[in-house]
Amino acid sequence: EMIFGMIVAIFVKSNAILISKDKTAIGIAGGQTNRIWAASQALERAKQFTDKERLSNAEVLISDAFFPFSDTVEEAAKYGIKAIIQPGGSLRDQESIDAANKLGIAMIFTGCRHFKH
Repeated sequence: EMIFGMIVAIFVKSNAILISKDKTAIGIAGGQTNRIWAASQALERAKQFTDKERLSNAEVLISDAFFPFSDTVEEAAKYGIKAIIQPGGSLRDQESIDAANKLGIAMIFTGCRHFKH
């Protein structure tokens, strides 16, 4: 699921956030000034493909760039996201790690950015 999402994210404008389920992109947002705006848009779009207020445990959030703050992790948790994949590399990575651990979200750092500038 995560590999599929990373491949799709390559083709989305920078600050790309993608929500993936069953190898289907159910929420995509990019080109926003920051990742939290992109995440909020992608998560809201993904809700259109579910019949619940929260997304199911199968969804994965994929980001093309690191999280400068833990706010994207916290927003993902509100929607029931259970896994996040992102490149890492922020001076504040530990804040995102701590938030993910506290909220029960698995987080994988790829070390590979797809950010387009």
